[in-house]
Amino acid sequence: MLKKALVYLLFATLALVLTAAVAVFLILKVALAPGRDEWPARIQAGPVAIDVGVPTAIRLATSTWFAPWLAGRTLDTAHGPVLFGWNAATETLELRCAPCSATVPALGSQPIRLDSLRGTVRRDAGTLSGVLEAAPPGRPATAAGGDDGILHARWNGRLTQKALSIDIHVPETPITRWYAALTPGLAELQRARIGGTLALNAQVVLPAGTFTLQPRIADFTVDGLGTEAIASARTSCGAPSRLGNESWLARAVIAAEDQRFFNHPGYDIVELTASLEINQKAAKAERGGSTLTQQLAKMLVTGGEQSADRKLRELLYAVEMEQTLGKARILQLYLDNAPWGARICGAETAARTYFKRSARNLEPAQAVWLAAMLNNPAAAVRKWQHDGTINAERAKWVAEGVRGISKPQRDALLRSVAAARFAPP
Repeated sequence: MLKKALVYLLFATLALVLTAAVAVFLILKVALAPGRDEWPARIQAGPVAIDVGVPTAIRLATSTWFAPWLAGRTLDTAHGPVLFGWNAATETLELRCAPCSATVPALGSQPIRLDSLRGTVRRDAGTLSGVLEAAPPGRPATAAGGDDGILHARWNGRLTQKALSIDIHVPETPITRWYAALTPGLAELQRARIGGTLALNAQVVLPAGTFTLQPRIADFTVDGLGTEAIASARTSCGAPSRLGNESWLARAVIAAEDQRFFNHPGYDIVELTASLEINQKAAKAERGGSTLTQQLAKMLVTGGEQSADRKLRELLYAVEMEQTLGKARILQLYLDNAPWGARICGAETAARTYFKRSARNLEPAQAVWLAAMLNNPAAAVRKWQHDGTINAERAKWVAEGVRGISKPQRDALLRSVAAARFAPP
């Protein structure tokens, strides 16, 4: 009899627990269900999926009566496991993602990985605020701030039923700290001496995912990577072109690839921010932000892997090459190593392959033609072979950007480029 009573009690308890669980699930499903025109999302918790209104969920998660229940719980997300905490004294929700990753198209297809990312959220009606901290490996992120090797940022946001607009501010921070947080595994960090600071203001709008960046770099220097040895490097692309800065091809290449080449220190903040804006509107990478110096670093040192590590390595080498090689040698090396199609590289080889003459003897329209091919040589060659021309709009744009020529010379150049028809290779 006692045994039957215990079995009955056990099943009754299980039934109550199950009923309570179902009740909680139904309450949450109803309470968090997205309203009309509300920003929706789906949350997966094991085998259970709930459609929620994101603004409603944020308000619930930051409320003083519900947030304490989240403390100590972990939510698996696409970016990594997020551990929740609650600071009752400041009424602040705390989140820690460790490890954490995110894909930034501007930095390649491979995700950026952070050893530890910590954030806090405090809500006052529809206004949100908090801090973000990224820590290098072996150094847990804390809210202490100061010169502790951690990347610190402050943020505030405005929450509506349809969107969350966020402003992020990172104060002047040593560039070494950015590298330690974003790419701690780079071998170059063991020998490079990096100077300068980077401050950043950013605006992000969710769920659209659009963003703008306003970086400010000061006194960026790099030494210790040995790029001075590149000054005497010999090209593997055939004979060097020995083109001067004033040659038609050199001018056309600068117009096509890096119009502020003689004014920047190896990186171009104006071009980078412009390319980010254009690529967002196009929903794909239509415009690159790399300078000629960065492209040369890619050709000679880092290779073309589509990753944040490669792009940040490339930046280090570009900054040092500006200091060790100078503009004239960088331009010569670029011209002697640039790709101009399958198994064709270097200006001299390209000129002789496509126009049967030396690079120094190219006609102005031929120089513009070659420069216009550089953004996608393979596609340009295919089009040339198919219909006897390349992208006419790009060729015109390059001709319009050639510096150091008079208006009559430019008018003549535009006419000759518009009329140009060269035998397919």
